[in-house]
Order: sequence, then C-alpha cells, then structure tokens
Amino acid sequence: MEKDFAIIEQDESGNVVASYGQTIAEAAATKKETSTLAQRLIAVFLPAGFPVSVTDDYVGYQDQDSLQAFSSSIASLLTSRAVLEGFGVGDANASATSAMLLTILQDCVGRIATILFAYKLGPALEAECKMYRFMADIFNDSAMLLDCLSPKLPQTARIAILCLSGSLRALCGVAGGASKASLSVHFAKTGNVGELNAKDSSQETVISLLGMLAGSFVVSHISSGLSTWIVLVFLLGTHLATNYKAVRCVAMNTMNRQRTNILFTEFIYSKPGPISILSPKEVAKKERVLEKDGLLRHRGREVGFAEIGVPFSTLLKAMEEDASVSGKSQSEDAKIGRIRDLVETFKDENHILYPVSEPSKMHRFPTIYISLKTGATSRDQIKAWMHALFVACLFTNRGSTFTFQISAYKHEEVMEIISKSCTVLSSLFSKTINWESFQEKGWDLDTAHIETRSGYRISFVSKEELEKMDPDSGSTTPGSITIETVASEAAYLEVKKVV
Repeated sequence: MEKDFAIIEQDESGNVVASYGQTIAEAAATKKETSTLAQRLIAVFLPAGFPVSVTDDYVGYQDQDSLQAFSSSIASLLTSRAVLEGFGVGDANASATSAMLLTILQDCVGRIATILFAYKLGPALEAECKMYRFMADIFNDSAMLLDCLSPKLPQTARIAILCLSGSLRALCGVAGGASKASLSVHFAKTGNVGELNAKDSSQETVISLLGMLAGSFVVSHISSGLSTWIVLVFLLGTHLATNYKAVRCVAMNTMNRQRTNILFTEFIYSKPGPISILSPKEVAKKERVLEKDGLLRHRGREVGFAEIGVPFSTLLKAMEEDASVSGKSQSEDAKIGRIRDLVETFKDENHILYPVSEPSKMHRFPTIYISLKTGATSRDQIKAWMHALFVACLFTNRGSTFTFQISAYKHEEVMEIISKSCTVLSSLFSKTINWESFQEKGWDLDTAHIETRSGYRISFVSKEELEKMDPDSGSTTPGSITIETVASEAAYLEVKKVV
C-alpha cells in the first residue's frame, strides 16, 4: 500500500523529535530522535516549551540574574568568615553559649523586621516589583558590609551591627521573595508559574555551587583585611550592576504609577496626527528602576506628587486648610458649596481629586489627593492617575518654578482647571483613543497596580435617599457621604470611610 501521509511528532517548543510512516513497522524504522545534548540540558534547567512558554525578556533577565547570583555566592563566603570571627571563632575567651545567644537575638530581630516590612510595604511589592527586586540586593549587600565590619568593633557595637544586618537580610527576603513571585507570573506565558519557579531554583542551585567552588579558592588565598575589603567591594559592585541590568531587561505589561506617567505624557503631548501608544518594551526603556513614591513626571521632569485611595476626610481637611490660609470664606454655606462643586464635577467619574500644598514636599510642586468611589476598577485607577498628572502639569506650568501654593488661587480658578482637565480627559478617551488601544499594544488593564497601600472607597447619597433609610438605626450605606454630614467642622473629621 502506497504511503500518502506521515506523522510528525514535536515537543512543546516546536522541535521535531520523531517522524512516523503509515504502518507500525514503518514507524519503528523511521522514528528519528532529534533531541540533542543542548536540548536535554534546556529541559533540565529551563521551563518546558522554552522559549515559546516564556516572554521575550526572560532570557535577558536570567543571564544577568545568574551572573549576580555567582558574584553574590563568592561574597557570602567572605562575609560568613567575618560573621564567624564576630561570633568568637578563634577567640579563646569566647564561648559557644554566647555565640548561640547572639544567633538567637539576630534571628529574632530579623523575624520581627520581616513582619513589620511585610505589613508596611506589602501592597507595593507587586506594583513595584522591579524596584524591590533591586532593593532586595541592596539590602543584602548592605548586610554583607556590616558583617565584614563587625569583627573590628567592640562587643556591644558588634551585637547591634549583627542585629542590623539580620534585619536587612529579612528585608531582602521579603522584598526578593515577593518581587520574584511577581516576575515569575510575568514571565510565564502559559501559566507555568510553578514549573518556572522550580527551574529557576535549579539554575540558582548550580550557580551557587559554582560560586561556592570559586569562593573557596578566593577565601583560601585572601586573609588580610585590606585584600578582603577590595575583593568584597568588587564582588558587591558586580552583584548590583548585573542585578540592575537584569531588572532593566524586564518589560512589565501591567500599568503602575511610573509606567502610567510615561504612557500618558507620550500620547497626550505627542505631535499632531494619530495618537501613538507605547508598547511595554518601549516604556521599559524609559522606566527608572528607583523612583520616588507617588511622583508625577512629565517627560522626565517632576511636576508633582499624588496620593491615591486617600480617605475623603483627608481631602476635605486639606481643602479647608488651604481655604483658611488664603482667607476664603469659612462659612458653612461656603464649605458645602466647595463640596458640591467637587461632587458635580466628578459625577460621571469614579474618582475625585483636588490639588493641595503638601508641607512635606516643601510646596515646590502640587500634591494631588485622589479619592476613589465604590466600584472603581483598575481602569478607573489608571484614569484617575492620568488625571492627576494632567492637573499637576497645568498647575506647574501656570505657577512659579520654585514654589507652589494652592491658596494663591481662587476656588473658582482651581475648579475651572479641574473641570476643564476632566472634560479633556473624558473626550480623549471617548473620541480619540479607547482602552482597546492599550490592549492591542500588549498592556494588561485588568490588574490594578496603581495603589501601593490599602486604600479607601467612598459613595455619595442624596438627602432623599438618606431619608428612605431607617432613621432609628442611625446608620447609612457603608462608605456613604451626604452633603449634610460634612456641614460642620466636627463632621469633616467623622466622614464615613470604607476599605
């Protein structure tokens, strides 16, 4: 019987591993194994289906990550020797009990630091995973430097330094672990996060073994303090440089604060013609690894700060402080009028914002407070941040280069700027661009990475709606705010808040 077809067998990467004829006999005769030694090594250390199963930036990141792990392994041996000297190894007056107690103290301080750091910066670790991946190694290298310094210090200072180094290592563990998890989710195109993490551990194990072998040679040939410091500084410099290159290779497709700044300024102030939206790779080239929290930038220039998800009472209190400084009317009607203006301006939006003069920012730039309404989605958060950047640009361009005082503006002027910017932004999204334009460029709009701490949500109810509620219960819808409830000074600070 004449053969009129063949069966080709491929692996997950698309490589042909065998070809079969029409009959079983032919299959046994024609099967051709095409797996090479290199492909088998890839199967051991890289995810199944590589490179199809991972993003394009995976290889660049892993290359630099392997180099930084190698230098870190050698440096850790030098610091381990210093720690042992700090614990009393080689000292006839030292005891095993004191070394054990010092280890326990160091471990306890590190565990407490882990809890506090995870509580304080937990929500920001995923949104700013590139920054905290780099910060983790800064924490770790700082701990190594303190470890090498500890043997030369008096006993009391040595204990404090070793506890501080333990805390820094704990911070490294939290920041490094959380950021690596976020990066793994980004790299895994086919949902193979578990396997990708497992293979990453295999790679680190091999690199660490090679580093330990090289480190054993280095440690055995370096004994003086000066040579130890020279080699350590070189290794740590290499470690940070390669880690910096590693995170620079990553092109995240989620929109955090900094990436939103870059995207917005590029298409809102682009040349006349079709709006150009940058891709994640293009934004990654402009992205900074270390950035100030909440900073608003316009094409690299600082124009203000923003805080999103703030309690509505914070926004109202800031409004009244600026009103009192500028001599604006403090009557109850005037206060209610200012609130009504805000409510009316943002009635069709899922956020409310207002610019203030933040003393901690030394009044150089405006600080935009953003309150989110109940039901605000990730896209609403992105739009709110874009709006804050737009407002900051408008105020910075109008005001002095050196100082910013919101109290210098009349309330009507502030609301006019806010209202016009809101209209322009809404028109831009309804007529010129749409969210699908971002998705076509590869952006993930369903993951909220704008808020970096636990935020609040508000909703507004009218007097009629309030009267329909049970008057005896004294309660309203969770998070609801009525115009009447904020009519007095005391009520301003008692505004309902909802997480």
